[in-house]
Amino acid sequence: MDSGVGGLSIAAHIRKTCPDTPLFYLADNGAFPYGDKDEGWLVDRVVKLAYQLVNQYPIKLLVLGCNTASTVVLPALRKALSIPVVGVVPAIKPAAALSLSGHIGLLATPGTVNRSYTDQLISDHAARCQVTRVGSTEVVRLAEDKLAGIPVDLTRLKQAVSPLFESETLDTVVLGCTHFPLLRDELEKIQPRNIHWVDSGAAIARRVAMLLSQTPAQCLAGKNAVQSDLLFLTQALSKEASLMKSFRHNGFSQLVILEHETHCSSGF
Repeated sequence: MDSGVGGLSIAAHIRKTCPDTPLFYLADNGAFPYGDKDEGWLVDRVVKLAYQLVNQYPIKLLVLGCNTASTVVLPALRKALSIPVVGVVPAIKPAAALSLSGHIGLLATPGTVNRSYTDQLISDHAARCQVTRVGSTEVVRLAEDKLAGIPVDLTRLKQAVSPLFESETLDTVVLGCTHFPLLRDELEKIQPRNIHWVDSGAAIARRVAMLLSQTPAQCLAGKNAVQSDLLFLTQALSKEASLMKSFRHNGFSQLVILEHETHCSSGF
């Protein structure tokens, strides 16, 4: 679950690690982006959508594939659902371990950058490090554009992340939004020196695989088994829209629109 395409970076790792497991993707495009939303509103929105989905489909596990939402919603989500919930939080700990200079960057949404949860992560795992934080919704939009087939404007990208390049000692950057690994090639093009870009995708996939191995194989009673991947949206898009083509390119060929506690289905 994510507000847009960012979770595809997590989905790709899960597919590699759990190739035989059907994967559902909920893109809450009706509320995109999550990064600038009020915390109370975000908790209510995400919990209601997740609860609706889990009660309609035989879902064994939920990945909240969004750093912004994970830093706020996880406690409420785990309380509301009876299945395991895996969150995605900034990879501060591995970045701190990887950095040779002790100066790391955090590139995330403004909400993630400024939350107390992030402060605690840094205190717990990177107390010895200097941490440069950059919050940007512009980079989120550039990632969405890329998957919609729009060439990434490297000038806009460089301007958005420029504070990361101001100090020559910074050698490692946490990609603290699931959208941002989608722009790794572009970030490497504009970096002024060698920088390690760190994200949580592989670690999340390993966690998912471990939890699935502990989950009963049978589906919950009263729910229809689904053997193919599904894409859920909260706002309809044209079948020919570039963003829709991007989801299809990533393996999601069946579409479900979630709307006001009801849903309708269609194919691409």
